[in-house]
Amino acid sequence: MTTQAQGRAAVGMPHQATVTPGEKTLPLDQYRKGGRTRAVLPGQIGVRPAPRTLRQSIIVPTYNERDNVPALLARLAAALPHHDTEIVFVDDSDDGTPEVIAEAAADFPMPVTVHHRDDGVGGLGGAVVEGMRLARGEWIVVMDADLQHPPEIVADLITAGLRDGADLVVGSRYARGGSTGGLADGYRRLVSRGSTLLVKTLFRNSLLSVSDPMSGLFAIRASSLDVDQLRPLGYKILLELIVRNRLGRIVEVPYTFQARHAGESKSTAAEGIRFLKHIGGLRFGVGRLRMLAFALIGVSGLLPNQAVLWALLHGTAMHYTAAAVVANVVAVLWNFALTDSLLYRNHRRRGLLSRFSRFFLMGNADLLVRIPLLALLVSGLSLGVLAGNMLTLVASFVLRFLISDRLIYLTGKKQ
Repeated sequence: MTTQAQGRAAVGMPHQATVTPGEKTLPLDQYRKGGRTRAVLPGQIGVRPAPRTLRQSIIVPTYNERDNVPALLARLAAALPHHDTEIVFVDDSDDGTPEVIAEAAADFPMPVTVHHRDDGVGGLGGAVVEGMRLARGEWIVVMDADLQHPPEIVADLITAGLRDGADLVVGSRYARGGSTGGLADGYRRLVSRGSTLLVKTLFRNSLLSVSDPMSGLFAIRASSLDVDQLRPLGYKILLELIVRNRLGRIVEVPYTFQARHAGESKSTAAEGIRFLKHIGGLRFGVGRLRMLAFALIGVSGLLPNQAVLWALLHGTAMHYTAAAVVANVVAVLWNFALTDSLLYRNHRRRGLLSRFSRFFLMGNADLLVRIPLLALLVSGLSLGVLAGNMLTLVASFVLRFLISDRLIYLTGKKQ
């Protein structure tokens, strides 16, 4: 659902807006730190295929930010030209945030669009991509709604992009003159630094001189953007843009990260897991990442397999081949529970019974090869039963993965 409102702009009035009562204003120098904007990657300047109707579109993804919206809009109106700017909110909230935006936009001097999503696909990154599709500006600026990204810095981002012929301008906390002062505590600073170091290590060539690849504040030239290349997951859309769009010239503008104006941080352990999954897919490819995860689940299944086999060999008179069959059944149940609930939870196109029966059949079908091979290793080559069982499991891994990936969960099919 997308709604749009155009506020009333008084003729001849300066570009100012009334600040919400109780809202603190700080000198502009508080947000703009010293230090030069610097080019960090060589490349061609983005070519504009057709003129846009506005200079800039401000994309603001929101999730339960109703208490931040009035202050954010007031400061954006005070900092930016009214005739050349639009604000696009992409909202996943359940606290009435769209209604607050609509009310504030009624008398607002800039066009305001509210696009509410019921599904929230892709998280914050998906919301940003939705906003980019709606944007009409020559420059698309992405920022958070909680005022940790000071609205007063937006004009500096656009100015730097125009002056240096950049495709992307990153608001950086880590460039000389920037600051992470608004991070709540030492733990969040450690997580921020650690995640930045991780992605700069994994994407060394793409991020060679980008000091803050995890920033949520940036401006991109619309003509340099290929939205169809983006596959966002979670809240780190900038990394996705740099890696997938292969942008030319990138510059940075240092800024001071502010304390949250109101509400609570959306950074959770679940978002951290999505972030790790996202960078894994970016770095290794989704297929190889799934194969690695499938391998880890398979490795975890070795424990119940070997434990049950050992118990049957030492606690019963069962022949080792029959014991290996029972152990395999237990391991298949273990692997299905983890594979279905963790690895392929978003690819459940079949019913539970259908998925389980196929997985169970696949997981035990290789016994037709593994049991004769086990007998050869144990009886023919005098290898221990546990060691021989381990070798047969490793040999069947690749076949199991391909059957699960392509025939059970149908990942080769288009969504």
